[in-house]
Amino acid sequence: MGYWIGRIWGSRVLNWIERSKRWNRLIPPSRMVQSRQYFRLRGGLAIFLSRFLFSALGGIINLLSGSELYPYRNFLFFDSSGEALGAIIPLLLGYIFGASWEAVGDVLGYSSFLILSLLIVILLVSRLIKNVRILKLAREINSNQSEIAENNQFEAPLAANVERPSNPSGNLPLL
Repeated sequence: MGYWIGRIWGSRVLNWIERSKRWNRLIPPSRMVQSRQYFRLRGGLAIFLSRFLFSALGGIINLLSGSELYPYRNFLFFDSSGEALGAIIPLLLGYIFGASWEAVGDVLGYSSFLILSLLIVILLVSRLIKNVRILKLAREINSNQSEIAENNQFEAPLAANVERPSNPSGNLPLL
């Protein structure tokens, strides 16, 4: 149904967006032409993968396939082969690991612990690198400020003789 809805109304909507001046600011016509050419080349792969690997994108790919006037025979071939593979993979995995489901559970448990540990290590290392960069930047700023203070020591007696205006609120001015 999504393919046919896209085929009937989607191409009209895309053509309207391409001609509309208001939408041209968000999506330039050259980008629309480029995306249409890309879908003509790689649309079959997108349809196939959206059936089992990226199934959340299936509805969007159906509408896009219809609106781009993708040939129905090609759409049906990629759609049915992706759906078949999407059904066969879980069945095969269940058949292969059915007898040893406890061993698979143990392996998955250990591997998930390993993956979690690796993610924590990566997070800690990235934070350490970030903190080292901040510390290095702070040291550079402090060294620059100390150089400026050393250069301004000779000018300090001249600045001490100049009267500073008092703050109208009666508080001392911030230095």
